[in-house]
Amino acid sequence: MKRFSMAALLAAFFIFLALQVSIRQAVLLLVGAGMGATLASARFGFTTGWRLLVEQRNPQGVTGQIVLLAGASVLALPLLAQFPELHAALGPPSISLLVGAFFFGLTMQIADGCGSGTLYKAGLGVPLNMAILPLFTLGSFLGSAHIDRWLALGQIEPVSLPAELGTLPALAFTLGLLGLLLLLVRVWVGTGRTWLDKRWLWGAAALTLLATLNLLIAGQPWGVVYGFGLWAAKGAVSLGLFDPSANMFWSQAGNAERLGQSVLLDVTSITNIGILGGALWVSASTPASAQALTGRQWLVGLLAGFVMGYSSRLAFGCNIGAMLSGISTGSLHGWIWVPLAFAGTLVGIRVRRHYQF
Repeated sequence: MKRFSMAALLAAFFIFLALQVSIRQAVLLLVGAGMGATLASARFGFTTGWRLLVEQRNPQGVTGQIVLLAGASVLALPLLAQFPELHAALGPPSISLLVGAFFFGLTMQIADGCGSGTLYKAGLGVPLNMAILPLFTLGSFLGSAHIDRWLALGQIEPVSLPAELGTLPALAFTLGLLGLLLLLVRVWVGTGRTWLDKRWLWGAAALTLLATLNLLIAGQPWGVVYGFGLWAAKGAVSLGLFDPSANMFWSQAGNAERLGQSVLLDVTSITNIGILGGALWVSASTPASAQALTGRQWLVGLLAGFVMGYSSRLAFGCNIGAMLSGISTGSLHGWIWVPLAFAGTLVGIRVRRHYQF
């Protein structure tokens, strides 16, 4: 009955969007709900997959992520070549990217969730992630407000692999690097390991299709972080605490336009709301269990959530916007993000262990 009620609520919101906003936004809500239901049902956690690899030498989660990256690349790169109105997730290689990716990888392990992980676990009712969500949002906004200072430390123009190499060579290059990652994982975990798991594989297949639908319908790759920053920016402006015209990021034409519009017109916000709804639908019959935390653990976890939001903006995205969407649409910055975030994860797991999460 609870699932029926949640489905009815999503259906009512879908009808409202279709009638009052646009069919595109209504369909994107369903895409986001599918993402949330998949993430929650499969427990497809990017953070968890990396931690299993490091702590248990279990490659199943990372294998699922590589399958997702490969499938999304095979679909996205030809679509971008065929339809020039579609946009890639390009970010500039920069000092900001290096610092942001490292600290994002570190703090996501302490907070036990990346951008999408925080959303779907909040939808599942995990108390820490529910509390982290507004702090992640605030951190993302502050990161966007400071991004000009970080970029001033050094950057180069975004590099598109398809533009530099051509579509097919870029795809071959991407798949080759993903194959190399699998070899490195093989060296890391050793022999006698089980590589494939149905839960991770069906999650990867479903997310591949949903990410591709997002690209086709929204005209841009799947993202999470921008929606968070937009929510906090709109709140700060409405309270008279922030002047977007005096800020490099929020005075840009597209960002300034979104600040003046309803949040329901923003494609990233709609899919984020859908992810929450899809996870809530799953949690209606299978609520998540949560570890009881001490006061010190709460303090460390909440601080990590804020820093995670801030660093995600510096890194031009999280595991979704920077890694999945960046790599699958041929952006060099996605490949730079991965090793820096993994290095941060190695530190973050030690911190997590120290505070006994």
